[in-house]
Amino acid sequence: MPLRNVTCPHRIGDASTHFCVLLSVMPITGACERRHQRGKHNMYEDFLSEKLQELRNSGQYREFVDINRRAGAYPQAIRRTADGRDQQVTVWCSNDYLGMSQHPEVLEAMHRAIDEYGAGSGGSRNIGGTHAHYAALESALAEWHGKQAALVFPTGYGSNDATLQCLLRILPDAVIISDELNHASIINGIRSTRAERAVFRHNDVDHLEELLAGQPLDRPKIVAFESVYSMDGDVAPIEEIAKVAQHYNALTYLDEVHAIGMYGPRGAGIAAQLNVDHHIDIIQGTMAKAIGVIGGYITGSATLVDAVRSFASGFIFTTSLPPAVVAACHASIEHLKSSPREREALHHKTVALRSALQDAGIAVMECSTTHVLPVLVGDAQRCKEAATRLLDVHGVYLQPINSPTVPVGTERFRVNVTPNHTDEDITHLVQALTEVFAHYGVTGHAA
Repeated sequence: MPLRNVTCPHRIGDASTHFCVLLSVMPITGACERRHQRGKHNMYEDFLSEKLQELRNSGQYREFVDINRRAGAYPQAIRRTADGRDQQVTVWCSNDYLGMSQHPEVLEAMHRAIDEYGAGSGGSRNIGGTHAHYAALESALAEWHGKQAALVFPTGYGSNDATLQCLLRILPDAVIISDELNHASIINGIRSTRAERAVFRHNDVDHLEELLAGQPLDRPKIVAFESVYSMDGDVAPIEEIAKVAQHYNALTYLDEVHAIGMYGPRGAGIAAQLNVDHHIDIIQGTMAKAIGVIGGYITGSATLVDAVRSFASGFIFTTSLPPAVVAACHASIEHLKSSPREREALHHKTVALRSALQDAGIAVMECSTTHVLPVLVGDAQRCKEAATRLLDVHGVYLQPINSPTVPVGTERFRVNVTPNHTDEDITHLVQALTEVFAHYGVTGHAA
């Protein structure tokens, strides 16, 4: 049957009028359909290209650097340059805070589990992805944080996102009150629900209390915050927040990802160091940083953890971690529970680096009181150019931290020393930063 009453203007230059009108029962075919699809493709490609160009123009476009870590030699790595050369570099921005990714006990546990189980997990925990190593790991995590139960997720991001989504959906008429500097995973978990939310000024307990006081005592409430904030290196007033939350009948949700392994008795985190972990309802952590592997988790009461296990779609419908990964996480945690050597070395090296930077006139931002040493640059493009020069000229790998990770005007380097860095490494870093900051006119001021 021939086509009837077909209009096909294909006004490619104007997305709002790019359409085909077909007043026939027949589909668009042949050259007309191809032009239509090509125009549709161009519309989306053009829009996305414009957004990417905006990032490039602002200096906020993120690029991967080919950094190949060397087993047994961390923090040394090999960079593969654009022209195919190999360059030896020193990594100064990894979250492998204690170098546990290289520890022989961790590697041995992983190899053993691969030989026993193979590579993959076989599916979600419900379908076939659970195994003996999971039970051992979750029991160890619960004991570490003094909680009844724990639940492991494939990533730390996923554990925050899935847990908060779950609780805000199943608790009736819940409201969540979140620190303004909380991680993107917490923010995404909150935004993915219709729950009422409020934001309290960073570490401002009075503002938090003001917000809690405005809620009925019997309304479900969650206060979400972090112990160590990863971009500023400051610490939350955990004890004060816990007391205020308890007074107003709110659950406390504490993200300890940048503290576990490094602080507190047996490395259990800042809440344990302050002896207030028993006042925190949910402690969330990761095994991708100081633990040196990958994976996230929550710990809490048996009922709460079981509710998340049973209702959180981000847990139920995702493939579980492979046995080798779980075994490596367990081995790392058990080692850190009994060995203070790694965290003592970290804190010793942090003091040494902070002092060396100060002596060179390079100020660490005043907010930092932990192992996270942020050095302010204050301009996205300059920060990116400085990172490039550090790498190309000095073999120092430091990623620029730009918006939206930090506010515009506070662009910085986030420097992380580890027990594996030598005194010579520290001297070389300080000399490299001094040269690069002088080259680009960056003043070593704190904020």
